[in-house]
Amino acid sequence: MRALFTEPFLVSLLFGAVTAGLPLLLAGLGEQISEKAGVLNIGLEGMMLIGAYTGFLATYRTGSFWFGFLAGGVGGMSAALIVLLLCIRKGLNQIVIGIAITVGAEGLTSLLHFVQFSRSYPRLAAAPIFAVPAFSRIPVLGRGLFSHNPLVYLSWALVGLLTWVFRSTYLGLSLEAAGNKPAALDAAGVDVVRTRSFAVLCTGFLAGLGGAYMANVGAGLFVPFMTGGAGVIGIVLAMLARGRPLWVLIGAALFGASLAMTTALQVAGIDVPTDVVQMLPFAVVMLVLVIFARHSMLPSALGTPYVRGGR
Repeated sequence: MRALFTEPFLVSLLFGAVTAGLPLLLAGLGEQISEKAGVLNIGLEGMMLIGAYTGFLATYRTGSFWFGFLAGGVGGMSAALIVLLLCIRKGLNQIVIGIAITVGAEGLTSLLHFVQFSRSYPRLAAAPIFAVPAFSRIPVLGRGLFSHNPLVYLSWALVGLLTWVFRSTYLGLSLEAAGNKPAALDAAGVDVVRTRSFAVLCTGFLAGLGGAYMANVGAGLFVPFMTGGAGVIGIVLAMLARGRPLWVLIGAALFGASLAMTTALQVAGIDVPTDVVQMLPFAVVMLVLVIFARHSMLPSALGTPYVRGGR
């Protein structure tokens, strides 16, 4: 037990929690925007996977991580266009379309990767790290929390930005109304379909960005099916956070720590079956869902297409 409180173990756990949790944070924040507007984005996993592939490919071809992140976001947004056209514009079932996006993304990215690289898995160079002055010198916390790729700090700042948008801006009010009172929003002269479309595109971009970070920084390569349920956890985080971005951050950190536990235990020299540790995030998901099942506070219009003049 003493090994669990050593500096190498704690640094590895904190660093791994941030690295593994950031894709969940970005996906969860994106899903939160969609759910605010009344759209249940079941295809989040597929958007992350497309973002992971396009982000990796762009970085591999150009050598620029920032271009890779942008390409990943655009890739996720391209998948979100399917939701926009078929679900928001045409009113088709969001769950069916979302599942189709995920299954299609799994097959498409696997095929494209095989065409590009056959059975090889090329790796990227190490991603750039920015150590925050002063903070990075704090024992344990400095190396674990303040020595990361700059996208980590931008994502943390996004939590504060979205909190302000949701609480204090006209855009936040419009998103809330699109999810809970779409008819009232329409009566106020704001296009509900356009508002939901904007929300879905934001979701796609953030999910794709999270996938690109997972491939470029977390793994350093692309592997088919590499998201491994991260999109599902992102949906759960958004639901449980109930419109509060800070809770998405906290949840992502907890799940990220569960995912990073295997590496941290190895650093500490503790031999624990890998399968047992890898089961932790999903066990935590089930436990949290059971605890909060009776306290769900989701938008009343979630998953329901809006028809102008009636529903």
